[in-house]
Amino acid sequence: MAEVLSGRERQPRHYRARKDFFNELSDKELIKRYRLNRAGILHVTDLVRTSVQNGTRRSQALTAEMKIIITLNFLATGTMQHCSCDDLGVSQSTISRAIAETLDALSDSVLLRQYIKFPVTAAQVERKKGEFQPIAHFPGVIGVIDCVHIRISALKQQDASFLNSKGYYSINMQFIFDANCRIINVLAKWPGSVHDSRIFNESGVKKLFDRDMVPAGCHLLGDADYPCHQCLLTPYTRPQPGPQGNYNRAHKKIWSVTERGIDQLRRRFRVLRQEIRLEPVLKVCKVVEVCALLHNICMDMGIGMPAEDHDNISAAADDDDDEEEEEEDDDEEEEEEEGGVDPGDALPPVPEAHLEDLQYRDGFCNLYFKRSCLIGIKVL
Repeated sequence: MAEVLSGRERQPRHYRARKDFFNELSDKELIKRYRLNRAGILHVTDLVRTSVQNGTRRSQALTAEMKIIITLNFLATGTMQHCSCDDLGVSQSTISRAIAETLDALSDSVLLRQYIKFPVTAAQVERKKGEFQPIAHFPGVIGVIDCVHIRISALKQQDASFLNSKGYYSINMQFIFDANCRIINVLAKWPGSVHDSRIFNESGVKKLFDRDMVPAGCHLLGDADYPCHQCLLTPYTRPQPGPQGNYNRAHKKIWSVTERGIDQLRRRFRVLRQEIRLEPVLKVCKVVEVCALLHNICMDMGIGMPAEDHDNISAAADDDDDEEEEEEDDDEEEEEEEGGVDPGDALPPVPEAHLEDLQYRDGFCNLYFKRSCLIGIKVL
């Protein structure tokens, strides 16, 4: 009306043309860009459609599918700039809002529990034990546990508790994998200065064991960063020849599943390989939870690992990879100086454990690892 009264004609708004990536790209190209194929993208969209679908009927409003694609691209590349505002025909601020909204929807606790399940029933436990058994004939294993530091921005107001022992700000994330590298537990909330053992001791999984909600005879395997528990068996720090050496070798063979699982997760979602610049820190936790959820969905749907796309790797990710390699080289040099950390060699000091837990491990070791032929190693 104001335009009519002033004698001016209202100019129509012009929108940038949007490419239809979803229908134009092949499944192979979709996996390369977004880590999911067409069926996977539709499946994830349907899980949260009611939460992310716009209420407006404006023709230029982002569809639920577009919001999922934008978020997947962010998780795959680790940067919002790679979401390509020009191709999508939307502003950077719109992309940022779409990612935040989608992360909120996908990190819903009910949805996470649907796809990330820790085994507690007899049937679930027997299935997990059966999957681990062929690896090294280590009885009763239902999961392998480790923690990973995810870099976060070093803000001036950042709590010092987020500064980890390596000198950078991070969140310490707990992951538990089954024998197939499927995530059966993720705990994303602890600052980088918090020790792995405390994270486990205060976790819901530890409470399940303490309350006898997990069948007897079930174990997790953890490295020397954890104190030995009857529910979490760790390697001997200075194993004696014989059963203890056999035990350590079998333990290392199975626990290496965590390394493969974390590697798969980081290769699939490169956002986890670099500094995540989101505020508040809670958003970083949601990123980790959503990556874990999508990782399991990919496994359920048989979606393989993406081919390496060097054009889609940010400079920040490359820098982070270089730092990781340097840290690994330093660790290897330390191991060489100490004669190498073979399963039968001395390991770094283990956190303090209760005597009854150490005695339990000794009895377990002597019962199951006298016969080295069970794990396919040379008799010591």
